[in-house]
Amino acid sequence: MAPYRSASEHAVRVGQKLERELGEQILGCLRDPEVIEIMLNPDGVLWVERTGHPMARLGEIPPHQAEAAMATIAALHKTTITRENPILECELPLDGSRFEGLIPPVVGAPSFCIRKRATRIFTLDDYVRAGTLSQRQRALIRAAALGHQNILIVGGTGSGKTTLVNAVIHLIGTELPGERLLILEDTPEIQCAAPNHVFKRTTEAIDLRRLLRSTMRYRPDRILVGEVRGGECLDLLKAWNTGHPGGVATVHANNAKGGLIRLENLVGEVTAAPMQKTIAAAVDLIIVIAKTAATKSGRQVQELLRVIDHDGSDYVTEAEE
Repeated sequence: MAPYRSASEHAVRVGQKLERELGEQILGCLRDPEVIEIMLNPDGVLWVERTGHPMARLGEIPPHQAEAAMATIAALHKTTITRENPILECELPLDGSRFEGLIPPVVGAPSFCIRKRATRIFTLDDYVRAGTLSQRQRALIRAAALGHQNILIVGGTGSGKTTLVNAVIHLIGTELPGERLLILEDTPEIQCAAPNHVFKRTTEAIDLRRLLRSTMRYRPDRILVGEVRGGECLDLLKAWNTGHPGGVATVHANNAKGGLIRLENLVGEVTAAPMQKTIAAAVDLIIVIAKTAATKSGRQVQELLRVIDHDGSDYVTEAEE
């Protein structure tokens, strides 16, 4: 009879197996606080992005090794990655990083992208020291957050939107510790040390719209969404407009006006009715952050735009210098 092994012993063995399959190059990057993202292309080449630096070639991983690692990650999440189910979206079991993996036939050979969880929270003061924010921008963002204005953070992929959300949440938790924060996201990226907070995360069966409806019964002072990407946008705008001000959310767009158009498109997924007035009433301040080589952090806040109204033909806004 085989000796009894506890579930914890099994988990340790599988974790060690995954570490061998990922290899020391990736493990070293996971330990490196400057690393933001680790990417494996179908040609077997690994790339890494570090804070303030462009992507750089890291090394190579053979296809069989990458596919074995993805199979192990899937098994730890009690699922599989196969030709019939070739996409794996989950947390990396080693550290909770966001993991997106693909195998043929949707790619030519195994490929994945690991977006690391932030290992520290950058405060607004840190952003000023790094040149990401000016002192005036810091003061405006601080006043908006503490004044219970709704903030929309806009930027492209990898622009630092979530890290900036973390900084705003840190400010709220530090200066208004009595407030209850409800944080909704698809993958665990937001960090919160506020004493009264609840994280809610989507599943295959529960989307953000369902989480938002549940959140309204959870006595929130503020509702924060990691990324708005679908019809839940309308539910969030209504929540912000009906007694739950002071929220924060992010969307993908290249500039502030583009962020407003993005909200219109997302709302349009669930209703054909024009909702520009609702958007204008809900969003108080838009912050645009982008990658740049001009600062130590590699990121810079490029726009602050106040949304005042919608006059029937366009948004009434005011740029903050």
